[in-house]
Amino acid sequence: MNNQLSDRKYIIGGLFVFVVVIYIFRLFYIQIMDEQYKDAANNNAFRYLTDYPPRGYIFDRNGKKLVVNEPSNDLMVIPIDVKGCDTLTLCKILNIDPQTFKKRIDRAKLVNGRRKSSIFEKALTTEMYAKLQEKMFRFNGFYFQKRSVRSYPMKIAGHLLGYIGEVSKEKAEKDPYYHEGDYIGVSGIERSYEIPLRGKKGVRVVMVDVHNQEKGSYMNGKFDTAGVSGLGLTCTLDAEIQAYGEQLMQGKKGSIVAIDPSNGEVLCIVSSPAYDPNLLVGHDRAKNFSKMYQDTLYNPLFNRASQAMYPPGSIFKLIDALVGQNDGVLGIHTVYPCNMGYPPMGGKPKCHRHPAADLTASIQYSCNSYYSYVFRSIVDQARYPHFKDGYQHWRDNVMSFGVGKKLGYDIPYEKPGNVPSIKYYNKVFGENGWRSNTIVSLGIGQAELTIVPIQMANVICAIANKGFYYIPHVIRAVGNDPNKIDPKYKVKQYTLVQNPEYYDNVINGMQKVVEAGTAAASKIKDIVICGKTGTAQNPHGKDHAVFVAFAPRDNPKIAIACVVENSGFGGTWAAPISSLIIEKYIKRKVERKEIEKRMLEADLITGKNVPPEKKH
Repeated sequence: MNNQLSDRKYIIGGLFVFVVVIYIFRLFYIQIMDEQYKDAANNNAFRYLTDYPPRGYIFDRNGKKLVVNEPSNDLMVIPIDVKGCDTLTLCKILNIDPQTFKKRIDRAKLVNGRRKSSIFEKALTTEMYAKLQEKMFRFNGFYFQKRSVRSYPMKIAGHLLGYIGEVSKEKAEKDPYYHEGDYIGVSGIERSYEIPLRGKKGVRVVMVDVHNQEKGSYMNGKFDTAGVSGLGLTCTLDAEIQAYGEQLMQGKKGSIVAIDPSNGEVLCIVSSPAYDPNLLVGHDRAKNFSKMYQDTLYNPLFNRASQAMYPPGSIFKLIDALVGQNDGVLGIHTVYPCNMGYPPMGGKPKCHRHPAADLTASIQYSCNSYYSYVFRSIVDQARYPHFKDGYQHWRDNVMSFGVGKKLGYDIPYEKPGNVPSIKYYNKVFGENGWRSNTIVSLGIGQAELTIVPIQMANVICAIANKGFYYIPHVIRAVGNDPNKIDPKYKVKQYTLVQNPEYYDNVINGMQKVVEAGTAAASKIKDIVICGKTGTAQNPHGKDHAVFVAFAPRDNPKIAIACVVENSGFGGTWAAPISSLIIEKYIKRKVERKEIEKRMLEADLITGKNVPPEKKH
């Protein structure tokens, strides 16, 4: 009997020990081994907040602030903690319906999981933030994440400065710096200089009570890491000239690009229609972006200065004149016949009536027949066994001026323009189906030839410098260090035409264009401008007006290109606008008020305040 009692005692004791061991093991597993419970416990007691550093400011060349930061808050959510949340009140404050609420929660679960935080509402308005803060204890699972958003004090240069947006899933997967919900530069300088601008993220650990209220830093911030602010950028833009250019282009489609020939720094880069960059910031960003994206009349998001590829028209004759002289097929006294058109092709391309022209006068009066002959004389040189070899030679020379290829400037989404290849024409006309006269309109900047406005201005830099240019760029210093910009922007890029005399001959003609030629209405007292008008054919409507120039002639300080779409002759709109920019930049004031008034008030898109056109 005693043995039985003893056996029972050991059995009961063994069972008790077994149960205790199971409990101990379970507690150990929950607290130490199982991350699920560990995460849940941590999320109830602590909250890990990303310390987003302020992005670097952007200044113009004179220290004026172009881009700064303002404080903002995102509403974050941890889906597993949303139980008991006052959904209806939250929806009312955020102005969303319950279906949208559910979709956002489901997306947060799908993207980051149930236990990790996701953005629920970006860039809360001041009113939303105040109302939410009062009732935060009713919104279980939600909390605020402090950020800074961009602000643009001068409301200019939207296309160049660019905007930031939420990082894509693909980018977040490839780059460990980013997580979904982070912001990243999407366009413009914000994209090109994302790494120095973004800084370095930190982490803050805060304590949270059962009412979803933050109770301060954990252990006085012992485990926090501070974010490091992004570096500021000094831009090459002259903000005053940029703003003036945007005013002049209001009511017009097109662009202005001005560059300092001595170093390749972009002084202004206008794309019109423009937009206030503040519209792509904050709570209404998505709505504003969608509205502009769908605006097919004005297309304000399209950067015409770096992406629009236009036929250059007569401004291209400057390159032909240089190449022809360099090849020895064109001289200062060379004269070609013109009977209001190119005689070998029955008067096509057509030309306007003008006096007999030598090289200088051919630029002054912009003779189409003259440059049809010049193009043909370059391509059909006897030293080449086949005219296609001559064409390739012409193409190589043209591209040495930075045309038909990407220049490598620091503005994203660069377009190369087009100088057609032999392969292209073989495909279009057949291997033996074309000759120099077949494509003779290339000599006057038409046919398949296209140039981007920033390339047009760059060509004029090469002419002003008599044989070289610097790659255009828009940043002159990163932080306070001018040596942090890409060294390629300080290297001279040489054209295949290097004789200064040939440039002087062309520049003489350009000076006469403004003094007594097709841009005579745009000359400025005390400033010698060397320019060239162009009227680029447009198959979709009225021709585009083009003008390129540099000034002053000696020691040039500015090279400029202006394109005004669907406006006719280059001397009517593009030349006056360019001359006003030149006057404003060199004199820091505008004295020709009548011309300024006409350019500022004219709306070529709607046709308001547009005087009858006169041919120049």
